[in-house]
Amino acid sequence: MNDSHIEKEAAEALLDVGVSVPFKEVRLPWRKEPIRLRFRMGRPRLGGQIRIARLFAGMNVTHAELEAMTESERLAWLAEHGRTVSRIVALTICRGKWSGLLLSGVVAWLLRWWVDDVWLEGAFRRWTLLLGTRGFESIIALSAATNPLKPTIASH
Repeated sequence: MNDSHIEKEAAEALLDVGVSVPFKEVRLPWRKEPIRLRFRMGRPRLGGQIRIARLFAGMNVTHAELEAMTESERLAWLAEHGRTVSRIVALTICRGKWSGLLLSGVVAWLLRWWVDDVWLEGAFRRWTLLLGTRGFESIIALSAATNPLKPTIASH
């Protein structure tokens, strides 16, 4: 990935633009065009990121390994971890403390059965790229350098 692409993704995550995932089209008899229902995935808060990181770590795979898999390996991996993938995507939709606990299981089930697998896989790949602590490293270094409570050596 080039630097401008990474910067664009970081800006979107910071602004919390989110990603819209098509859910279901509903046709009504009095409308010409169907109503398109969508889920909006947003950047989870820290508690949600911890939940997602715990689920992702349990799958024992990195984003690079996912990209390198053949189609048959990917299908076998999806058969084993499909429920976890849908749960991770559901946690990016149900971003609150209580909605993540109470609603993410139902949303994960809806994602598994009603959302096209191409959209679900794309959503999962997008958010695995944004996972990690790399973004916090510069913040941690900056806060350590500018800590007002850190004792300074006086020149007495």
